[in-house]
Amino acid sequence: MVIGAGQMGAGIAEVFAAKQHPVLLHDQKEAFAQAGVDGIEKRLQRLVEKGYKEQEEVASTLSFLTPTADIKRVSEADVVIEAATENVAIKKAIFKELDQFAKKDAILATNTSSLPITDLASVTTRPEQVIGMHFMNPVPRMRLVEIIRGLATRDEVFQEIETLTQQLDKVPVCSEDFPGFVSNRILMPMINEAIFTLYEGVASAEDIDTVMKLGMNHPMGPLTLADFIGLDTCLSIMNVLHDGFGDDKYRPCPLLKKYVQAGWLGKKSGRGFFHYE
Repeated sequence: MVIGAGQMGAGIAEVFAAKQHPVLLHDQKEAFAQAGVDGIEKRLQRLVEKGYKEQEEVASTLSFLTPTADIKRVSEADVVIEAATENVAIKKAIFKELDQFAKKDAILATNTSSLPITDLASVTTRPEQVIGMHFMNPVPRMRLVEIIRGLATRDEVFQEIETLTQQLDKVPVCSEDFPGFVSNRILMPMINEAIFTLYEGVASAEDIDTVMKLGMNHPMGPLTLADFIGLDTCLSIMNVLHDGFGDDKYRPCPLLKKYVQAGWLGKKSGRGFFHYE
């Protein structure tokens, strides 16, 4: 079962279904879960039109997807991946509910990009079966999956998730349970420094991104990437790093805070460091 039928949850459900794993895609309302499945179908149909997939592959993938709003159906799942919004209170509430209805031997994984696995596991009666499984966005295209052990996570659980990740044609990387893990501990301070560079008037947003693309061979500039991630998500992760390490080098840039307060959240809101139609 995948909890959350948004962009990340739907992507995770798609890659499992493509490898013929039956997936229950859960959201708070059946219509939200169905919208997640519909979005997967639309994306796959575009790939068919471009000649990257066959219609039979699409039909096969969709046949392994079942939308649901019934959390009790988690009792049918061997592995559960929570992909709700990056909010610790929301995730803890979900884990409490999953713990109540899931099989005793089911693995409970979270797709969190920065929150402590040990903290989420603490609200369950099975912390040894809780693990982080951080997929990259967009999930169907990005091969990396960070696997994060909580303090109590059993070796057998880690090995099972590592094997499962490889079966998805993904590349597993192990991280210990520190704020931001590996990916966001490195990426977000770089993005934050790019925002400080703009804030202090060193260069324009366009020039900052051009330096990193042409000078450092990055496929996308850090400010454009921040817009695509969502500035609210960037701020949330910087706050996790700042609170978790207590180090001023992780202090979120005031300009990032101001943009989030203004509702300039990046591509999803139509405006961030750049404008989007």
